[in-house]
Amino acid sequence: MEELKKKSAVDTDKEIVFSKAIKAGKRIYYLDVKKNRKNEMFLAITESKKIVSGEGEEPQVSFEKHKIFLYKEDFEKFLQGMNEAINFIVREEGAADNKPATDTPMSEEIKIDIDF
Repeated sequence: MEELKKKSAVDTDKEIVFSKAIKAGKRIYYLDVKKNRKNEMFLAITESKKIVSGEGEEPQVSFEKHKIFLYKEDFEKFLQGMNEAINFIVREEGAADNKPATDTPMSEEIKIDIDF
């Protein structure tokens, strides 16, 4: 009975209301908007990296996953920090060669207005 309670509580935390997959080479980034038990939304960011080990006809394939959870009260500070980090890399190393064309320069701040 205890396991059933734990499982149902975990299942409610996993309600995905929006999902976006971003394929980038050997990595896939998943952006999942989920609802917790209190019906509050948060962002789960998952990096999944394909790992191939062994050689020959039957290589072993596995996926290494890393996950972070971002809550709405932290969105603004997170975006500000990410913009600063990305702009630093672009200034130091230049833009990526495979970067898609956009009208928005990297140095501009990203503004997101989200109401829950």
